[in-house]
Amino acid sequence: MKIAFVYDAVYPFVKGGAEKRLYEIGKRLSGKGHEVHWYGIKWWEEEDIIERDGIILHGVCKPMPLYTKTGRRSIKEALWFSLKLLRPLFKERFDLIDCQQFPYLPCFSTKLVSVMKKTPLIITWHEVWSDYWYQYLGWKGFFGKNIEKLCSRLTDKNIVVSETTRNLLVELGVRKENIFVVPNGVDIKEIQEIEPSPEKFDVLFAGRLIKDKNVDVLIRSVNNTGIKTCIIGDGPEKRKLMKMADENVTFLPFQKHSKLLAYMKSSQVFVSPSTREGFGIAMLESLACGVPVITVTHPRNAALDLIGDGGNGFVVGLSGEEITGKIKLILGDEELRERMSKKAVDSARECGWDGIAEKINKEYEDIANTS
Repeated sequence: MKIAFVYDAVYPFVKGGAEKRLYEIGKRLSGKGHEVHWYGIKWWEEEDIIERDGIILHGVCKPMPLYTKTGRRSIKEALWFSLKLLRPLFKERFDLIDCQQFPYLPCFSTKLVSVMKKTPLIITWHEVWSDYWYQYLGWKGFFGKNIEKLCSRLTDKNIVVSETTRNLLVELGVRKENIFVVPNGVDIKEIQEIEPSPEKFDVLFAGRLIKDKNVDVLIRSVNNTGIKTCIIGDGPEKRKLMKMADENVTFLPFQKHSKLLAYMKSSQVFVSPSTREGFGIAMLESLACGVPVITVTHPRNAALDLIGDGGNGFVVGLSGEEITGKIKLILGDEELRERMSKKAVDSARECGWDGIAEKINKEYEDIANTS
């Protein structure tokens, strides 16, 4: 098959869950003999079209900031990428096109190409925001909510990364039988080969430092406790968070993937107080490293699909006291920690990238053969 991915942020030039997913799936599909193309922003210095790990990368426009100064996704960037995408995408003919739902506007450009070329269109959903748009944009959220709803009508072939996202998409009016769940994954072999970092921490958080991650709650839960904590990431909240943290909290910028895994392996517990997760790939990687996870209960936290309360981690309310209590419970009970560590590894093995690529390969072939 000749397959096109459409997503403005391209791995490894931009690092995130969706980017990593496309990269890991794409290189494995290429290894199976498929021709895989990725249309995104040209983050690299070489020619407009280059090849990385078997994936043909198309840089359709010059780099632009993905986020505004307030930490929100740039509408200007999304619009510009959507317009610049049309011409290069029209030049090729594919067996199917898989467009990532965010930032929405490219889905409409891709739909036009899909109709004109009579090519099956898949939209992969990492999150569904619905009424959260009003929290994100105020009254302007009306437009975001309706664009998202229109996007959900563009195709009858939808892939989601979690059951939580599937349920939210059904609430938008998409028929359940038109939604296929293909979760994110981890590279089990890579993780097994990583040595723990010599720098050890009790608690680790890794992710973009934005309000929805609620890292301020984590900091309050460990301040003045002596719990050695590491926060890995960057974002608009970083300066404020650094000011409120005590001397036991270490801040590090985003790390190379191997180094991030090394820090995970040298930590005792991973804490994510995020109330908005489309999947939670950092938590899955932590589980694969044998590190139990504490996360919070919230209807938009799809990471809850990964965590069995009391098994491979704990699910708590968005409360510093509850988070502190579970951290101390894990740190203070070696037998519990070892039991949770084993369950964490066992649960992560079900999400190896090789198996995920096999699953999506089957979905792609079914769609291509029935269209």
